Amino acid sequence: MPDAPTVDEEFVERIDRDFARRHLILGTGRADNELELLVTENTSRAAIHNVGAFLEMRVRATVGQAEAIARMIDEAYSQHRKSAGWNGHKAGVDGACDSCDGSTSVARWIEQADRDLLSTQGKGPVIQLVDAMLFEALGRGASDVHIQPLSDRTVVRYRVDGVLHDVHELTADVTHAVVSRIKVMGRMDIAQQRIPQDGRATVTIGRRAVDLRLSTVPTSYGERAVVRLLDTAQQLCDFERLGMCQDVAEAYLERAIQSNGIILVTGPTGSGKTTTLYSTLKRTASPQLNIMTIEDPIEYELATVGLAVSQMQVNGKKGITFPTGLRHILRQDPDVIMVGEIRDAETARVAIQSSLTGHLVFSTLHTNDAPSAVTRLVDLGVEPYLVSASLSAVLAQRLVRTTHRPCDGTGCDECFGTGLKGRTGLFEFMPLDERLRQLISEGAPLAAIRDAARQAGMRALGEEGQRLVDEGVTIPLEVHRVVQMV
Repeated sequence: MPDAPTVDEEFVERIDRDFARRHLILGTGRADNELELLVTENTSRAAIHNVGAFLEMRVRATVGQAEAIARMIDEAYSQHRKSAGWNGHKAGVDGACDSCDGSTSVARWIEQADRDLLSTQGKGPVIQLVDAMLFEALGRGASDVHIQPLSDRTVVRYRVDGVLHDVHELTADVTHAVVSRIKVMGRMDIAQQRIPQDGRATVTIGRRAVDLRLSTVPTSYGERAVVRLLDTAQQLCDFERLGMCQDVAEAYLERAIQSNGIILVTGPTGSGKTTTLYSTLKRTASPQLNIMTIEDPIEYELATVGLAVSQMQVNGKKGITFPTGLRHILRQDPDVIMVGEIRDAETARVAIQSSLTGHLVFSTLHTNDAPSAVTRLVDLGVEPYLVSASLSAVLAQRLVRTTHRPCDGTGCDECFGTGLKGRTGLFEFMPLDERLRQLISEGAPLAAIRDAARQAGMRALGEEGQRLVDEGVTIPLEVHRVVQMV
């Protein structure tokens, strides 16, 4: 498939977008009196023939990737028809909005919908609108879609690389239809608009599954919706892609293959802690190990990539909490246990006792740096001598956006004009040695623990950030955004 094929203007002008999208077929130029078509391996021969007959030209087909072709079709028709659904224009959705004020018509549309975002067949205009929104967000690497109603319009924002960007505007009269579609996807009550609601759904792009976490809350200008995109293709990555420098990676993995102890990954929400733990399990898993997890929620089914890992999800209605789930896991003869998060004293105590009885335990905490994990555990009520005896290492991390190489950091449409696209990790690794264990056992203050860790070779997050700036990987302003630099 060409890197940047030229779209054939006559094709876009005369061939209906729904036909092109349904069959995943796009004209990409002409050569030797033939129309070149970009198609997928599943595009029907009849559709290819019909395009040629309709345009009265011979055609030649080239097979490409379905997702890429769908994105090119959306982009080509969006540029050709600026009034198609976005930026306050209602072309293509007016008819839907006239009848979407009741739950019956919206529910009927949704019942007919296919979960595949590549397909448009049989879908109503509002469903296509939401599908296009989700498809574009996934294509731009967004983690969340925000639909925020204001007094005169609705702003659609994507969170990309941890930062929100205004992407589209919808007219106020379309907002109800869009939010209703999202609520039905998540099996929420579309008739109830005065209370917050949560739901879950799954969509597909061909064979690629994407889990959605859906949330709505009432505001003064109508219901606001947020869709979290848990793209399994992005959630699990090879350990080498996390961005750890070699000496930190070697020291971390040395602790991660031990037979006991507790390893904590710390950082704020959205700093990549779960991705690091999943990637660690992927790297260290073997047929000789019984690996089990307790999570809230399960963000990636590890079995889908062939890992023999048993995962349990917290379910308060059924009495499955982190402490109770962990106790049940201990009866399953585990070698390695991953606890999604240590939130309270009971979870902390059970996790630490597990690590002291011959199990390797991974978990996460919300702290600013690695040394603070020690004081956090003590604050939760764990005795310092237990922390000293059980804690093997702490890995603090942040995610920073990296310089967008195609535009040399000057800013372009692809990076929303920021000059930054993609993210890499900043890591602060604190393995416990005898000196640190002694200080922890004695109840030493945080400053003393931090100084001892630095003397033992720990590099602070700010130092790692400065290293990436010096190497041209990112810029100072971006590092300042997520961590205090030295």
